[in-house]
Amino acid sequence: MPKKEVIDAKAKRVEAVTEQFNNATTAIVVNYRGLNVAEVTDLRKQLRDAGVSFSVIKNNIAVRASKEAGYDELGDLFKGPTAVAFSDEDPIAPAKVLKHFADNTDAVEIKGGILENKIATLQEIDEFASLPSRDESISILASMLQSPVRKFAIAVKAVAEKGDGDAA
Repeated sequence: MPKKEVIDAKAKRVEAVTEQFNNATTAIVVNYRGLNVAEVTDLRKQLRDAGVSFSVIKNNIAVRASKEAGYDELGDLFKGPTAVAFSDEDPIAPAKVLKHFADNTDAVEIKGGILENKIATLQEIDEFASLPSRDESISILASMLQSPVRKFAIAVKAVAEKGDGDAA
């Protein structure tokens, strides 16, 4: 029988992972079999730069934590070498980074996950990954808002220049 300390440590780990699931708007489950150390380091850096945490979690702990968080359907995904990318800020970031990384390496396979607190299919994750990120969306919006003002300024300048020519 396992010692009480071991059981307590596992219970605390399940509690911590459950909290990660509860706090995350997006959690993407991936199989990372075949990645070498340099590739894992690169993936972790890309995810960290995007504000995403990346955790390798024992499958039995991940299954229990996902069930406690209300994501029973995720339990089937935790087989083999599994890691989870959690984001509580930008819901698109984990899908975007992992999809890009998976497209460039055969060693990463997206298994599924949650998007905006709902179980997502692989197709939904792919669609989400193709959306612009938060920063890209803000940039697009700012550009769209500036366009009418810019056109108005050009028109006013043209009228002013035409008016200056008439006065001479």
